[in-house]
Formats: sequence, structure tokens, C-alpha cells
Amino acid sequence: MYFASNIKFLRKRRGRTQDDVAVALNLKRSTLSGYENGVAQPGIDVLVSFSRYFNLSIDTMLKISIPDLSESQLGELERGYDAYIKGSNLRVLATTVNSDNLENIELVPEKAKAGYATGYADPEFIGELPRFRLPFLSEKRKYRTFQLKGDSMIPIPEGSWVTGEFVQDWREIISGKAYVIFTINDGIVFKVVENNLSNDGKLILYSLNPIYEPYEVHISEVKEIWKFVHFISSELPDPVLPEKQLIQAVAAMKNDLERIKAKIGSDISDIRESN
Repeated sequence: MYFASNIKFLRKRRGRTQDDVAVALNLKRSTLSGYENGVAQPGIDVLVSFSRYFNLSIDTMLKISIPDLSESQLGELERGYDAYIKGSNLRVLATTVNSDNLENIELVPEKAKAGYATGYADPEFIGELPRFRLPFLSEKRKYRTFQLKGDSMIPIPEGSWVTGEFVQDWREIISGKAYVIFTINDGIVFKVVENNLSNDGKLILYSLNPIYEPYEVHISEVKEIWKFVHFISSELPDPVLPEKQLIQAVAAMKNDLERIKAKIGSDISDIRESN
């Protein structure tokens, strides 16, 4: 239970005195002091009052150590993105920070993906992942890097490292943009997304490689969404042919096919004549 430390931290963060909060909640200052020091326990009516005053759910104030959150996580809560208010899909992310309390970028290699399925919300598991920072990315955003497997997003090569920005409010997903999607059933996938949440609560996921068919996932299956920022690869992506060159390549293939067919037809005629 983190209620005592949380309300003390929130009060000081907002620059309020004990008298300010006590008056606002119709409490005695000594009673509020008792709550903050953990020598008194509030009833449900008082918990509801604190919840409304700080615009946080009771669950968050009781179950999450708010002083231990990073600055970006605190900002998410203060903007109203409370996991228990907005729904189970919006939650406080397990993360790591450096000695300056700045967010790290955790690295999720292919061999760690199986563990990520069960450890994504476990601070200990996240704390064991390799981590780094990129100076050109915002200090006010949360990023994570995932290793790409398979050829579904060609021309981005298999094995590339794809960095995404954590999306707390899924209503902000933009159709036609690329995202890293984490679901319990499918694991971590990198796809172009069509946002149909307002219509049927689903996302449609598309691959860049046209041989892969798009498919739907219900938002209840999704655990995390990361907006594509960039990728790092030791390989050059395959070149994309301009339209004129593509047409010429197809025409050349047709000519080659016609020559092969003509050659086969000529060989068959020679065989018949010899018989």
C-alpha cells in the first residue's frame, strides 16, 4: 500500500501545503498529517475525495509507488492517462532510467521476445534488458527497440532494430503509419496499422511485403503499442525500382518468356520432323 507516500508526494509536487489540501477535502490538518505519516487509515469516502482531488483512481493511489515513476510517466498520469481510469489497456509502463533519472531505451533482441510475453510488466525483467540512449530523441518520450524477425516488412531487412515511441492513448493511433504491436497471442509484430477502434474495437495490420495478407486484432488482445521512429540495420534495404524501370523489367521478362516458348516450339517441330 503506497497511499501515505503517494498523497504526500502529490501534494508537494503541486506546491500545496497540508492546510491547502485539508481545507479542500474538509479534513483537519492533523488528520491529513496522520494519513501522510501512515499512522491513520482513510475510509472509502475519504479515498474517493483524494481520488477526485488528484484526478487519479483509488487503485493507482493504493497500488502504484508514484514517487518512483519517471518524469515521463508522471506526465502521463497528470495528463489523465491513468491505467485504471482509461481502461486496462492504458497502464503505467515498466521502464528503466539512468543516473540522471532520464529514460533509457531498452533493447529487446530476438532471444528475449519469449520472455517479454510474460515479463513486459515486470520491472525486474525490464531492468535486465540491455539499454542505451540516443541523444537526438526527446527526453520527454519513452522509447524501446525491438529486433525484427522475418520478411513481412521488406524492404526493411530481417534482423533490423526497430525503435518505437510508447503510445499510451491508443486513440492517437494514425491509420497508415507503422507501429510495433505486442499481443499475448502473436507476440511482437511490426506492421502498418489501420485504426478501426472507434467502429469495431479492432486494428487491421498490414505488411509491407505484399505476399502477406492483412489481418485483424481486437484491442482486448493488445498489451503495448509503439509508434515507429526509425530502424538500424547492417544491411542496405533492397532497392525500390522506379515505375518506368519496373515496366521495362516486366516487358523484358515477357520477351524472354516469348523467346523461351518459341524455342520450345521449334525444338518440338524438329523432333516431329525427325520421326
